[in-house]
Amino acid sequence: MKVIIADKISERGVQLLKEQPGWNVVLTTKDNLNVEMADADALIVRSATKVTAELLELAPKLRAVGRAGVGVDNIDLEAATKRGVLVMSTPGGNAVSVAEHTFALLLALARQVPRLDKAIHEGRWEKSTAAGTEVRGKTLGLIGLGRIGSEVAVRAEAFDMRVLAYDPFISEAAAREVSVELVPLDILLAQSDFVSLHTALSPATLNLINSSTIAKMKKGARVINAARGELIDEAALAAALKSGQLSGAAVDVFAEEPPKNSPLIGLSNFIATPHVAGSTTEAQEEVGTQVAVQIKDSQRGELARTFCRSVPARAALSRAGRAPRVAGFASRGDTPGAHPHSLCGRSGRGRHAPAPQRGARRRPQCSAG
Repeated sequence: MKVIIADKISERGVQLLKEQPGWNVVLTTKDNLNVEMADADALIVRSATKVTAELLELAPKLRAVGRAGVGVDNIDLEAATKRGVLVMSTPGGNAVSVAEHTFALLLALARQVPRLDKAIHEGRWEKSTAAGTEVRGKTLGLIGLGRIGSEVAVRAEAFDMRVLAYDPFISEAAAREVSVELVPLDILLAQSDFVSLHTALSPATLNLINSSTIAKMKKGARVINAARGELIDEAALAAALKSGQLSGAAVDVFAEEPPKNSPLIGLSNFIATPHVAGSTTEAQEEVGTQVAVQIKDSQRGELARTFCRSVPARAALSRAGRAPRVAGFASRGDTPGAHPHSLCGRSGRGRHAPAPQRGARRRPQCSAG
């Protein structure tokens, strides 16, 4: 049994795999990955390695791909499905980290923190131009109310914000559990002071924020994106920031990474970080361990935590000669436009989230249907 780890994961995850009897765990680089794929049974990646149809062709024995993270847009799901390869991800493992980073970006926008910090380091005391805005009483619009969106909503309530959400795969009852009002996208755009994206990339969400949707936003609104860069038409966003239609934007992701020709770079009302929202010690430990457990369980014919919707779990495991114990699937996913079949436990809370106290508000739970 050969498991390839193409991108760095936590040492705990690596060790868990190495402890399996008869397993050969190989840490590869981009230079030797193709050669090592020839006799690989399982592959673990993060976002750097692209699992293309061509790469899958090199691995006739491959039966499982584990993505240490949430999105799977770096994996060719159609090609994996055709080859009977099970594709898994680790939703929830970095939800708290991404939610906290989202709020860091939101507050940095509201109080112009990067600009003021830069002025101090350059010897300027710009107190007279430092007027920001409170977030108390403001409306936050969440596009996507899955694990991450829900964690953001919980934090927004602590700041006394009104929270709206657009997510066609979430029930009103689930939204109420985190004190969120579900609304159509146009209403969310028109009423929100801050719009935060928490949806996966799909044909339906590509360039979701564009000149048309920006025109529907409240003048002076602010946009935050810690999901996928391709959700935003960067040229349209840059034009809106220059014209004053939007007061500011903060992103952790770009359509091209690192950004080379983005029209957003250099704008004074634009804040950016280098795709690090989920890069905390706690989150990386969690997703690395989760993906290792998934690979271990899938190779033993046991229940993995999450199967992507494009790869029917029963069929994939059946082709691999295994009979999975599948307890049930939820038909919705973390975000609109991508609804993976999640094998749900009792709660959508990440492993780091504390158990709710009696009478406390609960996170939305997975629901079938």
